[in-house]
Amino acid sequence: MSVVEVVALAGVAALALGGLVAAWPGRLGIGLAAQAVGTALLGASGAAVLVGGDAVGAPFRSDIAPAVGLDALSGFFLLVLAITAVPALVFARPYLGVGPAPRAVGSLTAAFLLALTGLLAARDVTTFLAFWELMTLVPAAAIIAARRDAPVRSAVFAYLAITHLGGAGVWIALLALADHGAIGDPAALAQAGGGAQTLVAVAALVGFGTKAGLVPLHSWLPRAHPVAPAHLSALMSGVMIKVALYGLIRVEFEWLGATPRWLGITLLAVGLLSALGGVLWALVQHDLKRLLAFHSIENVGIIALGLGASLLFASAGAREFAAIAFGAALLHVANHAIFKALLFMGAGAFERAVGALELDRLGGLLRRMPWTGGAFLVGSMAIAGLPPLNGFASEWLTLQSLLHLALDAPVGVALAGAVALAGLAATAALALLCFVKVVGLVLLGAPRRPETAAAVEAPAGMRAGMVALAALCVVIGLVPGLLVPTLAGLAPGASDEVLARHAGLDVPGTGSLPALGLAVALLVLTAALIRVRGSRRAAPAPTWACGQPVTPALNWTSAGFTKPLRLVLEAVLRPRRELEVVEQGGLVQSVTYASEVPSLADAVLYEPAIRTGLRGAAFARRLQTGNVRTYALYLLALVLGLLALVRTGALG
Repeated sequence: MSVVEVVALAGVAALALGGLVAAWPGRLGIGLAAQAVGTALLGASGAAVLVGGDAVGAPFRSDIAPAVGLDALSGFFLLVLAITAVPALVFARPYLGVGPAPRAVGSLTAAFLLALTGLLAARDVTTFLAFWELMTLVPAAAIIAARRDAPVRSAVFAYLAITHLGGAGVWIALLALADHGAIGDPAALAQAGGGAQTLVAVAALVGFGTKAGLVPLHSWLPRAHPVAPAHLSALMSGVMIKVALYGLIRVEFEWLGATPRWLGITLLAVGLLSALGGVLWALVQHDLKRLLAFHSIENVGIIALGLGASLLFASAGAREFAAIAFGAALLHVANHAIFKALLFMGAGAFERAVGALELDRLGGLLRRMPWTGGAFLVGSMAIAGLPPLNGFASEWLTLQSLLHLALDAPVGVALAGAVALAGLAATAALALLCFVKVVGLVLLGAPRRPETAAAVEAPAGMRAGMVALAALCVVIGLVPGLLVPTLAGLAPGASDEVLARHAGLDVPGTGSLPALGLAVALLVLTAALIRVRGSRRAAPAPTWACGQPVTPALNWTSAGFTKPLRLVLEAVLRPRRELEVVEQGGLVQSVTYASEVPSLADAVLYEPAIRTGLRGAAFARRLQTGNVRTYALYLLALVLGLLALVRTGALG
């Protein structure tokens, strides 16, 4: 047994032990600490396999005998899990201390991490599907343990229903691959014919895409993530949906054989819809965690754009660009996990301090919670794609990949690349607009409620987890070239020559991104120094409001900030508005305004399906008479029908 395997097994043991200890009264902190140590050991084993390049454990196989192992790709995702989970577990100790059922949630957190680890280590169909189901069920149990009110139960039910319906695609894809002996052997599926390949490709895209939150299979995500405890939201958004992308990469990039061009174009289209749709819906949200959930959809769409570009480059024989686009997608996997975990943890800290996450009830929190607010500001800049932070690095590399797809690919593919390029640019601009709103309403300005004015800084453990992730946002943003060659090398067919040529993150035809990031950082630092040294102290004075008292009603609201956008995109967003004016004696006493932007996917896809299901259930209920003679008549009719089919030869 190798050293890497010993470290990984020690990590699993520590993680499991931490889950058991967390369930004991008064031992939650020790249990979470053991979970953090175990997760760190798993991350170290994943990093060793990623850097070393040598797989450990069993190889992939198509039989049903349980087998586990790690290779470079699963090692990378295991490293992402550790980078996200260790700060989240440090954050969770003080966070869960004031919440309901802390011991149950702490133990279920360990079970969730074990399910994610088991799925990444699975090397056969049985093990993969078993851990896939556990990965789905455990967070639902943790959410219910933490909050049991009716809206939460409804959100969890929607999460389970949608992900299990979509998960049927995962079962179909993997069982079809196993039936043809194609797990770990792409040539086997190619010999089975185009029909089998198409079935596997579509089923995998639907199944894994549902769990990843790709449009139009995303509706569970903005329901489930906001109601979960903050550290669990960080793990679900940062890791769980990425593990679904891991499964998608395994099937579509490795086991499918020769990748058809239509699959790359489909991934581009789905990624573009997810990126644009996610950021548009995020802009019109008024709850901070729900807004962050929609941004998860946006960023998964950006990753899908990179993966789609990689498939199209590979189908055209441009292995160099395929590897770079693949590396960009994986870099954004890591970056999104880091800054989204930071933002969800920041939202949890704000909720703990204020008791609410409605944007119009916050304000001025940067002054009252400087550590939390500062870390949240770094995460906001990263997700908005501002240099020199990590979100800019991966989005820039994805943008460059799409640019070369638009310039160098055949006409049809080039057109798709140009549309995706324009869509990604628009997504980046809208994301920046959205987080200008978030930072302005949450961190800056005056408090809008008394409880916001009374907010105090989060405990040290919560601050430590957030600051660690904020530091990673800065470090990766300044030196992304340290990661990209290794990540690009995970692409099928990548060569050492490509990696050596682009070790500095120099995409052909572009400049050096690390140099650009450092230059921007120096410019920002110089401007800040000039500002500090040259500024004069201003005496604070009350805000002048034309002689009227200054009230929170004078501040910008979440709805008001995005009103112009809602008007321009009214045909797409279809907002619903309610206006109530109360008059007395000819004078207006009060005005109540409410607006809602419904989900287009719900209206077009899920609500008709639910209505059809309810009608079917009502019909079945009428058949259920409770009369034994009626049931005997049903059975007789079924037998006679089958005999008639056999008699006519319709059923052999």
